[in-house]
Amino acid sequence: MSTSCSNLTDGKAIVDHVKFKKKDHMAPKVKHEINCDCGETFVFERVIMNCPNCGMTYAVTPCSSADINNIKQAGIRYA
Repeated sequence: MSTSCSNLTDGKAIVDHVKFKKKDHMAPKVKHEINCDCGETFVFERVIMNCPNCGMTYAVTPCSSADINNIKQAGIRYA
């Protein structure tokens, strides 16, 4: 189940890595509340999600998903 918890810090690289491992629909270890730059707050329920308001993609590897600081932006509708 591991996605080889690497030291990826770029949101696009995280999305690409997680999708390559086919783990993009997994739930994070903790459901975090994300405060998007657009002002929307939403619950991060999958390791790759888009903000429901502006479409900003957020991503984290499953094994590092317990820490909200590991969730990175990848760009508008990158996922």
